[in-house]
Amino acid sequence: MQYDNGKPMEKSTFIDQLNQGARVDELFLVKSARLSETKAGKPYLILAVMDRSGEISGPVWDNALEVHKLCKPGEIVKVAGSVQSYRDNLQLKIESVLPVSKSMVELGDYFPVSPKNRKEMADELQVLFGTIKNPHLKKLLNSFFNTGNRWLQFQDAPAAKGIHHAYIGGLLEHSLSVAQLCNFMAKHYDGVDRSLLLAGALLHDIGKLEELSSENGVVDYTVAGRLKGHLVIGSEMVGEAAGKIKGFPKELLEQLQHLILSHHGRQEFGSPTVPMTVEAFVLSFVDDLDAKMNLTEQLRRKMNSEEMSWTEYQRTLERYLYLGGFEEKSVPAAKEELTDSRRQPSLFP
Repeated sequence: MQYDNGKPMEKSTFIDQLNQGARVDELFLVKSARLSETKAGKPYLILAVMDRSGEISGPVWDNALEVHKLCKPGEIVKVAGSVQSYRDNLQLKIESVLPVSKSMVELGDYFPVSPKNRKEMADELQVLFGTIKNPHLKKLLNSFFNTGNRWLQFQDAPAAKGIHHAYIGGLLEHSLSVAQLCNFMAKHYDGVDRSLLLAGALLHDIGKLEELSSENGVVDYTVAGRLKGHLVIGSEMVGEAAGKIKGFPKELLEQLQHLILSHHGRQEFGSPTVPMTVEAFVLSFVDDLDAKMNLTEQLRRKMNSEEMSWTEYQRTLERYLYLGGFEEKSVPAAKEELTDSRRQPSLFP
């Protein structure tokens, strides 16, 4: 049975508006649906759903096998139940799930989008890389950020599956922010190769174009993404592009690849090597700073008051945070932009 009353269905409540104890009878996009078993051998389903404001999950105890057949990632479902707290996080206590036709909903409600204007960010990135003086690096960047499908892909891509900048336009927003901060650092500290640092900043996450895939808007890892990760993939992509540029200096390529391979800072954080040059140190710290600031920004956007208060425990940062919220001003523009972007080639085939 599919829920369809013949009329367009409007979403009235978003995930970031849910509070403990609230009743839920709302539309969501299925992010994942994982079957498991109790100790007694009874099947149950862990269902994760999302909309443009965030994601939430919860167990389905009754008719788990039947519900699992309905809950394919990327499908729209109508979930009834309540909101409860579990291990300091909100989760759904799900009572029923019904499939909904995508033709009945506004898909822009379900895909998280950068709160910043992507066209403006793309223009800023173009201006910034245009100031790079090294001719070899300029040609290299031109192959990624000029025209063509890859440049369109870059503007739509998320920067991650979760945690920071995990939304449409996230890769562009993060890369531009890191490059702008690195531009300041290059002026502030003596002896920094500005062209090399900016090139590394703009390309440090380029491998995410091949690390991540999406089907019906749900982001997941590709086979290559899981086997190699975006640092190695990005280094290979840059190496391949440099190989097509006549006379590209070998040492310059090695230093640029080092920036990409070391930007997570430590091997236990996924870097094959640690930063060993001035530019690599700067990029690593700036990348980490921008990711953490985006995480705090997302938390602040979900707060109902500008007054300072404590967040729930943040497992990725291993601490509580004392933050004040701020008014969300850009969601309508971002939603409209998503509709326009779908006229462009999709990021993920």
